[in-house]
Amino acid sequence: MRTLIKETIDQTGQELTIKGWINSIRSYGKLVFADIRDRSGLLQVVGGKDLGALKLESVVEISGTIRSRDSKYFNDKLLTGKVEMEVKDLKLLSPAAKLPFDIHQPELNVSLPVLLDYRTLSFRHPKVQAIFKVQEVVIDSFRRALKAKDFFEFQSPAMISSVPEGGADVFKVKYFDYEVYLSQSPQLYKSLLVSAFERVFSVNKIFRAEPSVTTRHLTEAISLDAEFGFIDSWLEVKDMAEYTIKFILTEVADKCQAELALFDATIPSVPDHIPFIKLRDAQQIIYERTGRDCRQEKDPSPEDEREICKWAKETYQSDLVFMTHYPTKTRPFYTYPDDADPEYNQGFDLFGRGVEWLTGGRRIHDYATIMEHVKEWGIDPQNIELYLQSLRYGMPPLGGFAFGAERITMQILNLSNVREASLFPRDMERVDSRLSNAKKN
Repeated sequence: MRTLIKETIDQTGQELTIKGWINSIRSYGKLVFADIRDRSGLLQVVGGKDLGALKLESVVEISGTIRSRDSKYFNDKLLTGKVEMEVKDLKLLSPAAKLPFDIHQPELNVSLPVLLDYRTLSFRHPKVQAIFKVQEVVIDSFRRALKAKDFFEFQSPAMISSVPEGGADVFKVKYFDYEVYLSQSPQLYKSLLVSAFERVFSVNKIFRAEPSVTTRHLTEAISLDAEFGFIDSWLEVKDMAEYTIKFILTEVADKCQAELALFDATIPSVPDHIPFIKLRDAQQIIYERTGRDCRQEKDPSPEDEREICKWAKETYQSDLVFMTHYPTKTRPFYTYPDDADPEYNQGFDLFGRGVEWLTGGRRIHDYATIMEHVKEWGIDPQNIELYLQSLRYGMPPLGGFAFGAERITMQILNLSNVREASLFPRDMERVDSRLSNAKKN
């Protein structure tokens, strides 16, 4: 029966069987030391020339006796650093070919394209694994935060029949004899479901055909979406988003200390209340701080996002800041116009460490009003009939938000490129392998 490596520390004198990968080999004539790796950790084993003849990353099954190391050779960096296994039986389960680069150094000193070209190997590096352990906690804590608030989880379709939010950045897909699209957002579905379940959330893949290759954009991304009804104000939506991100960051801080340490990363600083500021006020502050006049722009540029985050850090000691009240005509047709100034809406974005993490806001729930917007935005009602049904037959006042899982992971760990935070990144140049290479073959 297999024993996990982490379980060997209190098994001195016992004969056990471990299975894993050869992480390192050190030969001293007839005596060979190797570190064996499984999902729980590393264990030093001591064997002979048959062990020394194997290649790194080969998969092995080893039976032997657990014994205490000589105190002079304790390794405090390993959980199992005070024990080792004396090899009695060695089985090679799968030999490994010669590695294209060394994956056993503290840092993977290869370019990002090479890292992605050899994704199978890069996943085995502790720092790469740490990225996705953090991301797992981000996604899991998003779920738990909302379930604690009585939200219902659903899965949204990836294929949609039309593109009510604008069709310039969508992928067309042949669907039998028809043409459909990959969804940019589950927004209409989650709003529709509020009319039945009141509070809903989903963890979805979304697809954006944006013709850009930047350090912050992905073609396929993980969207953490939430929507809920019977609100009295957009501030309730902002507060729910704030509760959720604080829950996420607290969980990452609690459960990912080792992973954060690998990147020398710290959890973003968040005060009791995340500051929020209207777009036009933010633009005025940016103008006063930098002399750069962005006061008539419809959205903040990446440079503006970084500057307003600097302002929030200096003014409120907060790494996070909400920006609110964007021009109504620049946002989707369902975004609720502000009662005091309908030219601007009750939508908001959350920025963290210079990058957008979330977008959200209050939605229109009145059928007559939404139909006015449908007409004004030039949308064919037939294309959103299922969504319109939910308003036609009674929809409570509602709002919601969506986080980008990869961006949150990227900013927590201070990664330089969002592709590092995607297991299998898709962009203009890559679908697993680089597309330019695929065309040549």
